[in-house]
Amino acid sequence: MKKLKQLARAIDGLNAWIGRQCGWLVLAMVGIGAFNALARFGGKWLGVNLASNAYLELQWYLFSLLFLLASAYTLQRDQHVRVDVLYGRLSLRHKTWIDLVGGLLFLLPFSIACLIFSWPSVRNSWQVWEQSPDPDGLARYPIKTAILICFVLLFLQGISQVIHCVNRLGKSAEVVE
Repeated sequence: MKKLKQLARAIDGLNAWIGRQCGWLVLAMVGIGAFNALARFGGKWLGVNLASNAYLELQWYLFSLLFLLASAYTLQRDQHVRVDVLYGRLSLRHKTWIDLVGGLLFLLPFSIACLIFSWPSVRNSWQVWEQSPDPDGLARYPIKTAILICFVLLFLQGISQVIHCVNRLGKSAEVVE
């Protein structure tokens, strides 16, 4: 169990670091959005086009990266939206069982399925060096790769969550004995 706890700590550390770095994506996204708005209005005032579709696409790429890369961090911090009709009233042991079963039956298989089903699209995008159809648009293949990275990180965090649940249940069993 010691090796599994070390693995869980390593996964938690990786996703925590990535999650903290995502804060910079927010700053960049807001900066690019503000610049694009100012460029659009400044361009009208000057009579030249200073705005670009590339800025708009970069802004939504950064939003996509924020959403995709921070999902495992959000799971780690238990900040995902949860329909909490009964869960909040349960004991820690029951919550742990629900988290364990949910991780094993839903989170891990879902992550694997998303990796399997998104792989062909990402592969094809790289094969054709997919570009945005918009004038001045950006390449699409790098942002599509973030989908795979997201589900790898989510899968790893799911493994960490399962390890933590098993550890918690083992500790509570020791207390009972």
